[in-house]
Amino acid sequence: MGIIDALLGNATIVDLDKLDEDFAPILAESESIQLGYRVVRDVFVFTNRRLILVDKQGLTAKRVLFRSIPYLSIAYFEVETKGYFDIDAELRIWISGNPDPIVKDLKNKDNVIAIQKALARFILG
Repeated sequence: MGIIDALLGNATIVDLDKLDEDFAPILAESESIQLGYRVVRDVFVFTNRRLILVDKQGLTAKRVLFRSIPYLSIAYFEVETKGYFDIDAELRIWISGNPDPIVKDLKNKDNVIAIQKALARFILG
């Protein structure tokens, strides 16, 4: 990921081999990583069974939140942009039983579409 992409908050595809290495300790036996995107310091990891959101917190990223969301528990999601898939977008994901969505900012038109398409692919099967 280039420094400009990092500063702008653009999502970039993460190498699957690197994700496999990093996430192997937390994956279930029948689970495999299918796709990954990095947005600044956060990571969206799509496995064949769940979405893993990694949120590095604080300036030094000493604390890392791993949020595991089985696809079956995603009630719905939405992407809000200023225009038709504009470069600035906000992704909201609602989890069954939780009234408040998970909110993530995205700033790259191509990856706004790619992340939305990946969510649809894994949720709908």
